[in-house]
Amino acid sequence: MNGLTFLIPIALGMGALGLAAFFWAMRDSQFEDLDGAAQRILIDDPEDQQ
Repeated sequence: MNGLTFLIPIALGMGALGLAAFFWAMRDSQFEDLDGAAQRILIDDPEDQQ
């Protein structure tokens, strides 16, 4: 039972850290153009073919 006194706060802290990272990514507009990055892979750049 003593192990739970350490594990529960650690788990809550890691969850809060993950939630903070998600909100940071949302604020930095990381999720704005999801289709653009997927289609950009398929386009050949003529500059890269030299």
